[in-house]
Amino acid sequence: MTEGNAKLKIAFIHPDLGIGGAERLVVDAAVGIQSKGHEVVMYTSHHDPNHCFEETRDGTLEVRVCGDSLPRDLFGKFYIIFAILRQLALVLWILKHEKDTYDIIFVDQLSACVPFLKWFSSANVLFYCHFPDKLLTKRDSKLKQLYRVPIDKIEEWSTGMADTIAVNSQFTAGMFRRSFPIILKKPRVLYPPINFSAYDKTVDLSDPSVQLIETHKKTIVSINRFERKKNVELALRAFALLNKDRLISEEDFSNYRLVLAGGYDKRVSENVEYLKELDTLATQTFGLETFTILPYSTEKPPSTAQVIFLCSFNDTQRTYLLANSMLLLYTPSNEHFGITPVESMYASLPVIAANSGGPLETVKDKETGLILAPEPDLWAKGIRDFISGTYNGTEMGKAGREHVKSKFSLESFADQLEDVLEELTSGGRPTRHEYDNVEYAMRIFIAIGIFIVWYKYL
Repeated sequence: MTEGNAKLKIAFIHPDLGIGGAERLVVDAAVGIQSKGHEVVMYTSHHDPNHCFEETRDGTLEVRVCGDSLPRDLFGKFYIIFAILRQLALVLWILKHEKDTYDIIFVDQLSACVPFLKWFSSANVLFYCHFPDKLLTKRDSKLKQLYRVPIDKIEEWSTGMADTIAVNSQFTAGMFRRSFPIILKKPRVLYPPINFSAYDKTVDLSDPSVQLIETHKKTIVSINRFERKKNVELALRAFALLNKDRLISEEDFSNYRLVLAGGYDKRVSENVEYLKELDTLATQTFGLETFTILPYSTEKPPSTAQVIFLCSFNDTQRTYLLANSMLLLYTPSNEHFGITPVESMYASLPVIAANSGGPLETVKDKETGLILAPEPDLWAKGIRDFISGTYNGTEMGKAGREHVKSKFSLESFADQLEDVLEELTSGGRPTRHEYDNVEYAMRIFIAIGIFIVWYKYL
């Protein structure tokens, strides 16, 4: 909290406080701004204490849940419609019971509630756009194409009603402007941070969940949700090609293990289906031995397993993986930001990432990792070059850690976010960061034009 400024009351509204990049950002934002002395409450439609980040269950953040009784879909369809309905149920509860409690409401992912907050509460609204939803959906049927038309219009209109809009990267800012041409506000870029203290923990080898994945083998890790758009099979195919294309000897290959870790929710059919597809690809196409670890698993993988599926890992397992792996494979293309490479670089772990989207702004090619086209043979050769010592993984890891410390600290993010929030409540402009809101200039331009027309012709 800056000197001389009053403590703010801030509500965060997020659809589902599970485990993912968007959830990591909103949790870090809440923790960061709370550390500045402001009051923070998180609202969500779903929060499972067994499938969430530690800060949302250990009392660090206050979490309130409403709207979880509503369904998530109708026969596996219309997810976006039910997500909006669940969000509106949550917001209506806030408006009924706490509508004038907060100075600022931070909304992310779904913007449909923004007009209601603007109309019926006294709070200022900040909308954080991880990526335009209209660009994330597949329009694979006439019905979906039809119902997405009003949904897309609602997204653009409701997003534009926020007092301030922020995005997670320059890449997303460009996509935002192309996707929402009628919104004249220029989005602020607030790079997602990581909380260094959460990654400075020592590995707890006495933890039973860590003992499940403890191994003497050299580990290559991929961390992504089990969703097809994350292209996790790229990591699997590249790893398999090390052996199939004889890039390393069969004896050397037997000393390596690929861990495919990520968010997994058995309620989400895509998670279940994609995990099965990956397992089939590994076993039937490449002849690799696999093993799956679910949140309540107690059986340790056999030493012969070469591909481990780690579903919904916990913080202690993440600490072990980042500390004991030799390389991270970050597979999504056109990822709007991607916090995982940042986490990995802070842990002194070099990264191979796709040559598009957010990683172009976070990973330094041939300095903190490799930026490669998403082709399995290229990634396989990149992995081989780390194994052979062509690239010095240790030195790249050290460079990555220094890079993250200088650019992606939670303290720096909290300072920038606080600046934006105080600007909202004061009606002024930021004091520490450049701001160029085209909307205000356009309003003045239009007003002058109307005055000239009125004066000369009316």
